[in-house]
Amino acid sequence: MKAFKSFAVLVALAALVVSGCRRPQATSENGLTPVRLQLDWYPQPEHGGFYTALNLGYYKAEGLEVTILPLPQYGSVGQLVATGKADVGLASSDQIISWDSSGLPMVAVAATMQHDPQAIMVHKDSPIQGFKDLDGHAVAAQPGAVWLKFVISKYGLKNVSAVPSTLSIASFLADPSYVQQIFITSEPFFAKQAGAEVRTFLISSSGYDPYRVQFTTHAFASEHPDIVAKFVRASIRGWNEYLRNPAATNALLLQLNPALNPSQEAYTAQALRDGGFVIGGDASGAQTGRMSAARWTASYEQLKSLNILDGPLDPSTTFDLKFAQE
Repeated sequence: MKAFKSFAVLVALAALVVSGCRRPQATSENGLTPVRLQLDWYPQPEHGGFYTALNLGYYKAEGLEVTILPLPQYGSVGQLVATGKADVGLASSDQIISWDSSGLPMVAVAATMQHDPQAIMVHKDSPIQGFKDLDGHAVAAQPGAVWLKFVISKYGLKNVSAVPSTLSIASFLADPSYVQQIFITSEPFFAKQAGAEVRTFLISSSGYDPYRVQFTTHAFASEHPDIVAKFVRASIRGWNEYLRNPAATNALLLQLNPALNPSQEAYTAQALRDGGFVIGGDASGAQTGRMSAARWTASYEQLKSLNILDGPLDPSTTFDLKFAQE
């Protein structure tokens, strides 16, 4: 998760949203309504449900012409959605709460993942057996990682330092004491390929458990609820199908992102299934996309207790349950 933006930047972006920079939702020549989905990274199996919905025509069946946009280098999903360059974006629920507290009116409309697959990874022989054992260690984490602030506060840790995480596991492989923030659906695969035996601890197991979500602006959700509902419905269908049979979508992803490889894609798809990240605890897929007000409120209280929110906020304004639960 990228560092939260400053208050001044977010207020400026909010002004752009309010000023009407968003384009009207016109119907295209083929009679479909165009919708732009902004990813939070390059095309990956962690986006598999959206590409399945596109590839199998689920969006088209809902009357939508969806374009999926990879994240530009140095791009910000929040900025791109706020300024009308995309209609729907991918983020985490704690980001939505922070943005809203800073005056940027975003609303989550569905859960992409019930639990975040981010974790910390240590070597098999590391003395670290859980988050409480991080005292005295450096953690390679994303800048401004809120989960680390939460863990330090919860366990009363006194001597934990953060070093910038990279997109590589080279430092991890070279240092037996290295502790690295990862996606459990990705980095363990590369560590195993390199011959390293590792252990992982899901950040959600610490009690810091945000959703990964699909979001838009309050204005877009209010003006186009039918479009949002259709997008969410097709995306849920796409995710349930991807988890059942990822092969066709993985082949498409390999074309879109040649940095992937089939073994990695198969590992990620299986990790998503094994961890129940998308469907939660219901193997039928009935909970895919759904969220609960209680978890949103709990996340808000956690962020509030860490004193990282910019202003007062009614947490019920940061999400809308109706789109995924129709």
